Amino acid sequence: MEHKKGKDQQPAGSLQHRRAFIRSSALAAAFIPQLFSAGTAGAADFILDVTGPRQEFDVVVYGATPAGIAAAVAAGREGKRTVLVEPLLIAGGMMSGGLSFSDSNQMAREALRGIFEEFHLRVEKHYKDKGVQLPYEVGVKDNRPWTYEPHVAENIFLAMLQEAGVTLVLGETLQRVRKKGKALQWLRTASGKTFAGKVFIDTTYEGDLMAAAGVQFRVGREGRSEFNEALAGAAYPKKPVKLDVYDSQGKPLPYISATKRPPEGEGDDLIMTYSFRFCFSTDPANQVPFTKPDNYDPAEYELVRRFLKAYPETERLIDLYQLPGNKFDGNNGIGLQLSIGLVGLNAEYPNGSASRRKAIWDAHTEYCKGLFYFLCTDPAVPEHIRSKMKGLGYAKDEFAKFGHFPPVLYVREGRRMEGAYFLTEKDILHDVEKPDSIGIGSFPVDSHDCQRIATEDGFINEGTIFPKRLGNRKIGRPYQMPYRAITPKAEQCTNLLVPVCLSSSHVAFSSVRVEPAWIVLGQSAGVAAAAAIDEGAAVQQVDYKKLAARLEKSGQQLNIPVVD
Repeated sequence: MEHKKGKDQQPAGSLQHRRAFIRSSALAAAFIPQLFSAGTAGAADFILDVTGPRQEFDVVVYGATPAGIAAAVAAGREGKRTVLVEPLLIAGGMMSGGLSFSDSNQMAREALRGIFEEFHLRVEKHYKDKGVQLPYEVGVKDNRPWTYEPHVAENIFLAMLQEAGVTLVLGETLQRVRKKGKALQWLRTASGKTFAGKVFIDTTYEGDLMAAAGVQFRVGREGRSEFNEALAGAAYPKKPVKLDVYDSQGKPLPYISATKRPPEGEGDDLIMTYSFRFCFSTDPANQVPFTKPDNYDPAEYELVRRFLKAYPETERLIDLYQLPGNKFDGNNGIGLQLSIGLVGLNAEYPNGSASRRKAIWDAHTEYCKGLFYFLCTDPAVPEHIRSKMKGLGYAKDEFAKFGHFPPVLYVREGRRMEGAYFLTEKDILHDVEKPDSIGIGSFPVDSHDCQRIATEDGFINEGTIFPKRLGNRKIGRPYQMPYRAITPKAEQCTNLLVPVCLSSSHVAFSSVRVEPAWIVLGQSAGVAAAAAIDEGAAVQQVDYKKLAARLEKSGQQLNIPVVD
């Protein structure tokens, strides 16, 4: 399952998938040039345009995901000179990029304090000041979705960074790092900018700084026997779909990713589906219509056409969540047979070169743009679905500088560190107490599909782990997340923390992988970085009692709450 960094492999999947890769790769002079480029156009005026010699900081955070923002804000509030470096031209990761309710409705919210709660209190105040009545109260820790518009999330994140004195640098992609012994000295970006620090924090969804630092990691799914995880490996909880999935030449249709059905529990190098989180509007005055893409080929959607013909009672192909402002958050449906994720097409992304990642990103983009046009216009689409889609459009007041299309790919799973402590299913569901808690997780173990397999009479989506919830609360079992799970092994790196691509199996990661848990871990990483600097210690040797006191002072909850 462990991949060698930088090794390009031939993409798996159908002939159509291969055509998509070839078409996209021909354009890949740079990695997503409209998103990944030097410069800070449109950003807040406190964002630094770094030029000249090496820039010196106490804490260097790479990846302006919500966890990265929490880490940088926490370190800044601890009095450390902090820089946050991000490849994209947007800060806030998925929460600024379309994920407009961040799954805390399935968690023990009474344990989500600190920066996570502060962010949502600021959201609540923003709408209250505008005279907008939200369908929830942050002070009430029930299971109602806490929703917001993407641009509201982005603006709040930017304000929190500025208030904490954090230097934010957008559009800068990691190129290389330097280590002295076991400690990172600096990271350099593709444009030649260099950021030196005492402690580094990798908060990317992919784990790029961790990998560049030579820290051991894995990609893919463990087999059921490796850690005795009942939920590990290949799994078939979804019903098979009866359908002709072959073309006239006997080849699988586009978006069938495999033809071999692995046995239950077998491990592999697959990861859960990627997609985008869309911001749609139902207000005609605030809509950008779904238009015919330049490369649109209706034949690419033959699988969707046949599926809808065979199952005309299908209600939807997109999960929609109501947002303020007459908007909807559009998500890949974990329970749907076909949706907006490219099942099985993303396995090479975590370790992929820039051109390979761009090809995968572009394939997801082209699929969604074509799918929306198909669902609005193709006569094979049932009228109730066509009518619903025609009532939607991209929100005109969201992602304007990105053509109103989401600027962040939903990388649900990337690399996973093999660190000082390796979380497995037992740590999430059974042995939930830890002596070095830095926060509480409680999202149900939940994995989207990993592949779509052709069968003799149809297809089956494989790899889904449907949420395992507690009773009436519909949350996962609360568990303590240990500090050791975000620290590398000491012999590999002594001044790096990894709160997003933390040390875990695929099953354990399928619970930790949501923004509320990552924000908690990010905040704790920022405080831990400050503690390591103050103590003059390696991150692995930080005095935990002192760290726990600093975390609690910063608002974190470290003990498991009593839940009904």
